[in-house]
Amino acid sequence: MTTSAENVAKTDKTMKACRVHAFGPPEAIIQEQVEIPAPGKEEVLIKVHAAGVGPWDGWIRSGNSALPQPLPLTLGSDLSGTIEAVGEGVTHVARGDAVYGVTNPRFIDAYAQYAIAVAGMIAAKPKSIGHVEAASIPVIAVTAKQALFDHAKLTAGQTVLIHGAAGNVGAYAVQFAHKAGLKAIATASGGDIDTVKRLGADVVVDFRSQRFEDFAGDVDAVIDLVGGETQTRSFAVLKQGGRLISAVSQPDQELAKAKGVEALFFLVNVTTKELRDIAAMVDAGELETNVGDVLPLDAAITAHEMLEGKRPHAKGKIVLQVA
Repeated sequence: MTTSAENVAKTDKTMKACRVHAFGPPEAIIQEQVEIPAPGKEEVLIKVHAAGVGPWDGWIRSGNSALPQPLPLTLGSDLSGTIEAVGEGVTHVARGDAVYGVTNPRFIDAYAQYAIAVAGMIAAKPKSIGHVEAASIPVIAVTAKQALFDHAKLTAGQTVLIHGAAGNVGAYAVQFAHKAGLKAIATASGGDIDTVKRLGADVVVDFRSQRFEDFAGDVDAVIDLVGGETQTRSFAVLKQGGRLISAVSQPDQELAKAKGVEALFFLVNVTTKELRDIAAMVDAGELETNVGDVLPLDAAITAHEMLEGKRPHAKGKIVLQVA
């Protein structure tokens, strides 16, 4: 028979986590008590205050991740919280620091009360916002920034076509492009046109009633956040030597070669440096975040039903509030 003292000790060493033991629909997510992990070398243990919910979480849960994902696993990658413990070799953060970022290169483990994160994938949280907003930022903002500058290699004065500009990644891409002095042509649906213009797009095309080919030609780069036919049609508006950068699917390499352009799909690489740069922009009022629905950790299944369009949800990033 266990004593009340033993129960308290056990509770102190375990945490709630939203886990998957078999790939499947949102109902595959199970909340259970698991042991609180300890950080290893170059790792930190974070007391999670909020965890972002993104499409990649759904891909992992359903078994469609681009990365190997051995089971069982805890879902989630974006997070914001406070440092509970640091592992060997960690010097840029300390216990009690408020941080945000991503857990690890597999994009798992954040839907929990505590999470281990690679130290090189977190940074000090922006001071001007709370944990919920901070947890909405990392993957989508860094994806937008790297698409424009690391992969498309754009510089001031060049022209970029951004597809899906009202989406979570697209909204950051428009803001980064505007701040960098790029001419941004964006595609969005009618109800989002004013918002995308306010974020800094020079031209906004209503993809439901207009053809982007009529507004864009000889652009230096296309940022594809839509895929499919939109991606294929985009080759026609690129200038010779231009770049098509997709965050959703591998572009047609034969078509790219025939058009004399470069085309690539990339996976985001979240780093402390990128997160510091973004935090500074947020604190300077240069980046606008967009949080949609905020749900408790217990509602992870509901959050994934929203991701898949099975439930209505507000525009913006879905966030689980943990602590």
